[in-house]
Amino acid sequence: MIRSFILDDERLAVQRLERLLRDTGRVQIVGTSTDSLDAFETLNQLPLDVLFLDIQMPGMTGFELLERLERPPTVVFTTAYDAYALNAFQTSAIDYLLKPIEPERLERALDKVERYAQQPPQPDVRALARELAAQLSPSRKLDRIASKVGERTTLLEVARVTHFVARDKLTFAVVGGRDHVVDLTLSQLEERLDSRRFIRIHRATIVNTGFVQELYPAVDGGVLVRLKDDCKTELSVARDRLRDLKARLGI
Repeated sequence: MIRSFILDDERLAVQRLERLLRDTGRVQIVGTSTDSLDAFETLNQLPLDVLFLDIQMPGMTGFELLERLERPPTVVFTTAYDAYALNAFQTSAIDYLLKPIEPERLERALDKVERYAQQPPQPDVRALARELAAQLSPSRKLDRIASKVGERTTLLEVARVTHFVARDKLTFAVVGGRDHVVDLTLSQLEERLDSRRFIRIHRATIVNTGFVQELYPAVDGGVLVRLKDDCKTELSVARDRLRDLKARLGI
């Protein structure tokens, strides 16, 4: 059995990966955590075959964690960065699983873990992590966004935006139920937002999954999302985007 540990700041992501790993019948899960700082001491003492590791986490990123570990294990990154730096994984002992994780792709990652266990020595995990960290530059991620109205400019914290919506040829960031005009299109926002937090659920809507309270049927046979905001905002989910949204939410 492959001894594994899962570290991801999203509890639903941990639970989903736990289910997938158990379903393979090949893995013993020796621990999980949603806090990189708390997991650090455990990982320094725990003998592992593989660490399933999220990249972007508060407190300490996956890359920073690997730099600090005394003996970094074989790593399979779990990541939403589908457009960046994936070539660096192809020839290394580090593999990656693109969220939402597919069972077939997980099986291939486990095959790779077993092959490398039989073919030491391992590559320099820290050096590979530094290379990936440089390519996954934080500058790609949008943390704040400007809303200009006349001579007045308001800076919005992206983490507080419940959703972005396009209407009347304008794009709005919605914070606390209030609309703020922004200059970026939804397609441009998709490229620059943290794709672990934001997902496009309709051609005119991008939602912050941290504010999703529930999904429920609409009267027309579709699906609506209700947000955790003062307005109890309801948003339509396009049928062709429902599967990805459920996977992102761990449903």
